[in-house]
Amino acid sequence: MNARQTTAEVVVVDYGLGNLRSVTRGLERAGAEVRLTADPAEFGSADGIVLPGVGAFSEGMDNAGPFRDALEEEAEAGTPLFGICLGMQMLLTTSEEADHAGQGDAEGLALVPGKNVRFSRDQTVPHMGWNELDVQRDHPLVDGIDGDYAYFVHSYYAVPDDEEAVVATTDYGTDFASIVASEEGNVFGTQFHPEKSGETGLQILRNYVDYCVEQR
Repeated sequence: MNARQTTAEVVVVDYGLGNLRSVTRGLERAGAEVRLTADPAEFGSADGIVLPGVGAFSEGMDNAGPFRDALEEEAEAGTPLFGICLGMQMLLTTSEEADHAGQGDAEGLALVPGKNVRFSRDQTVPHMGWNELDVQRDHPLVDGIDGDYAYFVHSYYAVPDDEEAVVATTDYGTDFASIVASEEGNVFGTQFHPEKSGETGLQILRNYVDYCVEQR
């Protein structure tokens, strides 16, 4: 039985922010059995965990607070953890996107060391629409992907501490990390929305499902 015929059980974290319906539908199209859950006790039985997200970083981290310990435990255990858009930014250590000016950086999950910064004043924000993915290194998430286009909506972008954490970049006045991964490789994220990125996004979601199957 090959990976495409083998089903991965994936949980999508419902912490109050995220395109839950479209993410769930995209994963199902990619061959996953999907459970939407707000219960961190369900993480341990899953082959993979998806952390979606739209909106402000501080609100996202406030809402995700009850899930922090479980996410860290699963990441350390090697469970494939996939952050999407805001979910990817939340994997990093800090973000400039605080609720109020002068409040200081907001704290993230610190599963991929680094910082989220705002695009410069010279650039129109949010960065919205289709843009190209330039793959920088091998990772299971980008099998069959390079030079393809994905759909973005964001005003902040990730700057990992380690250049090796950058799997793919995208040019928007500056080259920014559009896919990142932890040193161990099982924690990763896309700044774009694969569930809105047509065949490119579907390929990435299929790659994720296959990776979940291989890692269990």
